[in-house]
Amino acid sequence: MIILSVDYGDARTGIAVCDALEMLASPVTVIKETYPPKVAARIAELAAERQAELVVVGNPVNMDGSEGDRSAKCRELADLLTADYGLATDLMDERLTTVEAHRALNETNTRGKARKDVVDAVAAVIILDDYLKKRKAL
Repeated sequence: MIILSVDYGDARTGIAVCDALEMLASPVTVIKETYPPKVAARIAELAAERQAELVVVGNPVNMDGSEGDRSAKCRELADLLTADYGLATDLMDERLTTVEAHRALNETNTRGKARKDVVDAVAAVIILDDYLKKRKAL
């Protein structure tokens, strides 16, 4: 199944996708938009282009497992994708994925504007990798 993942942020939203065999997650793009309906529309376009059957939205729960404001916004985005575009969605705990993305970019010595342009897509890849591992464990 082709799955699209979303690292939803206030200014930038990272997008990643996996292959139909669910073996490899790859970065797609970063959406630079702040208005949630426009973000949802662009995600729906990308899902259609990639023929994604599922959209996984990263859910930034707090370290204690509770849900805060950002988590509520991600849940609202997932609901919008389902209600307005008929997309199947799932939420995935994304605690510390941005930290992991920065660590990965440190290893490749990616700095400055290049780093800012890709960190959210790398975080989306990490979310999708974690989701795929979870699916295989079931």
